[in-house]
Amino acid sequence: MTNVSPVIEGGAYAAKASVGEEIPIRATVFREGHDAVNASVVLTDPTGAERTVPMAPTTPLGFDWWAATVALDVEGPWTFRVEGWSDPWATWVHAAEIKIPAGIDVSLVCTEGAALFSVAAEKAAEAGADAQAELLRTAEQTLSSGTQVEDRLGLVLGAEVRTAMAEFGPRELVSPTPDYPIFCDRTAALFASWYEFFPRSEGARWDEENQRWISGTFDSSHERLEAAADMGFDVVYLPPIHPIGRSYRKGPNNTLEPGPSDPGSPWAIGAEEGGHDTIHPDLGDFDAFDRFVTKAHSLGIEIALDFALQASPDHPWVTDHPEWFSKRADGSIAYAENPPKKYQDIYPINFDNDKEGIYAESLRILRLWMSHGVRIFRVDNPHTKPVDFWAWILGEVRKTDPDVIFLAEAFTRPAMMHMLGKVGYQQSYTYFTWRNEKWELEEYLTELSKQTDAYFRPNFFVNTPDILPSFLQWGGNTAFTTRAVLGSTLSPIWGVYAGFELFENQPIRPGAEEYLDSEKFQYRPRDWAAAEASGENLNLLLGRLNQIRREHPALQQLRSLHFHQAPHDDVIVYSKQSGDDTVIVVCSLNPHNIVESEVMLDMEALGLNPHDVFLVHDELTGQTWRWGQRAFVRLTHDDPAHILTIVQPGSPSQPRSQRLAPRG
Repeated sequence: MTNVSPVIEGGAYAAKASVGEEIPIRATVFREGHDAVNASVVLTDPTGAERTVPMAPTTPLGFDWWAATVALDVEGPWTFRVEGWSDPWATWVHAAEIKIPAGIDVSLVCTEGAALFSVAAEKAAEAGADAQAELLRTAEQTLSSGTQVEDRLGLVLGAEVRTAMAEFGPRELVSPTPDYPIFCDRTAALFASWYEFFPRSEGARWDEENQRWISGTFDSSHERLEAAADMGFDVVYLPPIHPIGRSYRKGPNNTLEPGPSDPGSPWAIGAEEGGHDTIHPDLGDFDAFDRFVTKAHSLGIEIALDFALQASPDHPWVTDHPEWFSKRADGSIAYAENPPKKYQDIYPINFDNDKEGIYAESLRILRLWMSHGVRIFRVDNPHTKPVDFWAWILGEVRKTDPDVIFLAEAFTRPAMMHMLGKVGYQQSYTYFTWRNEKWELEEYLTELSKQTDAYFRPNFFVNTPDILPSFLQWGGNTAFTTRAVLGSTLSPIWGVYAGFELFENQPIRPGAEEYLDSEKFQYRPRDWAAAEASGENLNLLLGRLNQIRREHPALQQLRSLHFHQAPHDDVIVYSKQSGDDTVIVVCSLNPHNIVESEVMLDMEALGLNPHDVFLVHDELTGQTWRWGQRAFVRLTHDDPAHILTIVQPGSPSQPRSQRLAPRG
């Protein structure tokens, strides 16, 4: 065997899977000569129990590509190996179907076949498969009987006999690969809907008497948890909740002149009150945080916490462990930079100094927050820390708490992003934010779903506090609908930062991808009630998208993504499948104009015949149409996308909401 997959760096790291995920295992399997070859996958679960899954050739004869689709049902460390072998049964069938009708060596062929059935029957009996053993003994006797030989051949090559021989037939020259690791995470590692907000903004108010801002708290943020649940989100991510440094604190819009009550960037962690193991006193205490987590769990929501390994100049680490930071030529501690950007309020950690101490402290902090109900961490800038550090700390957490999930916030070079996935990160931010044209979406999603799928799980955030995509700035309200549909259906994991549902799209300046009045540097209370009353929001759409995702297993998969054809450059068409569930998405990429296009479906990829005619039901608008291999779509500002399911005969389709989003 060659070209076995999924194998990460020769087996040095575990490939990724999640419970119930459909995973393709592939290999090139061949042998010398003309005898038949066969192959199977042997899976070993975390308890050491083995099960075998047959492989099948996936290409025309002569290319030797074999595959099996498996689903792991238990969390934890698994292994798999591919076994190839010479298949006497398949060799015999091929010869018998040629020789017996031609009258060549008929008696010898029957004798050889009977011997194979005898061996298989004995093997079935040893395995306790009495029914199959009896079936195979009957086949042996039939082949040895005196009836017309062609009739005997037809009897012994029936479907039941073939199935039994596939399981119990003899194997010769079995050649196994090494056991390769594959780690099975819980479902939320592959399928989840994230919502991000700043607790300090929820309930924040201006104190007119004292001319200062009063921060929102964990307790005042419970309503936002309820709103996230109403929109169908199951993970709420919080930016850092720790004390914020006062030295070089940033003011509104990242200025260097904060007012006396400006809160500063929460990523400038550490102050007199404490560091990463402390809660900002304005937000509440650990009891308030625990109430917040309990409230989230009661709504079916998990809390994801930011894990940012850096420090403000006021962090206790700067005094207690000055060796953890780099010094510049003038003796001062080096602050973070991404020229021309300067982050004077943040000191990066130098992981080359006191490795043992830094590693131990990082693990301690994670375990502290895990003990308070946090099982998901979004890691800030992991690409600026050593890869071997992440391999170690993710491995240590996985040993004791395999349910904990880490998301890499790494907008950087592909090699580093991929390596973080290989060493253990369950999810990663991606370049989706900057992929808008059809060709680049198709190219990038093909890479994610077919080439890096074994180790790189994309989490498609449509916006972040750092990134206001240009498409949202100039595309109007329709652009928000488009990106929400793409993000929620292309990837099984997607995310929204608060304000997206209100169509917030004002940049700090033309050409910039940063928000005006960024919530990173100031309180940003929003009038959610007024937005709800006016209807000028995407709440219903986001809720419907998350509902559709829950209802359709196809949208909970990544690897089954398949692109179809539309001649219009502004129309993208793709499908996903899981079992009997098929979803077809047709989406406009032009937020300003109505687009019309023919759609040409790859019927084979959908498991259909080229001339089939079927009904498709739009899960967004409730409409139903009759489609075939070719169809016509008209995508408007109000309805720029279809999320279609194939209606099986006799299954009624119920109308859904009639609008995607407000006009605008």
